[in-house]
Parts: sequence; structure tokens; C-alpha cells
Amino acid sequence: MCRSVKTLFNFDPPATEEEVGAAALQYVRKISGSTHPSQANEAAFEAAVAAIAAATQELLDNLVTTAPPKDREVEAAKAKARSAKRFGAEA
Repeated sequence: MCRSVKTLFNFDPPATEEEVGAAALQYVRKISGSTHPSQANEAAFEAAVAAIAAATQELLDNLVTTAPPKDREVEAAKAKARSAKRFGAEA
């Protein structure tokens, strides 16, 4: 899985259209092996990003849970702590 693709489900506030689009873009970049497609592939690349963003949004809209929504700031602090533990404290 792409490390830069973040969990988008069950947050308060919910994931934005921009976050869904960014996740779709990262996925397409990963599987295509290209950060910027050639002109010949640009239409296919953009179509894939749009389709994956739409599928992602549909998935998020249809998932259900009884767990309370996660707080973005708390989750970001946890991720930062995990990163510091894994890679050492920043200088």
C-alpha cells in the first residue's frame, strides 16, 4: 500500500473531496509507476484518477461503523509519535 495514502473513513469532520482526490492520485501514480504521465497517457491517467476518486467516495459514503469518529489532530499526533519512534527524533 502507498504510505502516503491515508485512512479516510470514520473521521470528524469527514474526508473532503480534495483528500479523496489526493488518495486517488497517489494510487494511480503508484500503480502506473509515473508521477506525471506522458501526453499520450494523460487522458487515461486523469480518467483513472477520476474513476478511483468516485469509487472511493462511494465506498466511504456506504461504509458503516458503530465506533465513534476519530479526531484528525489526535490521529496526526499518534502518527508523528510512531514516525519519531521508527526514524528517531528530528534534529
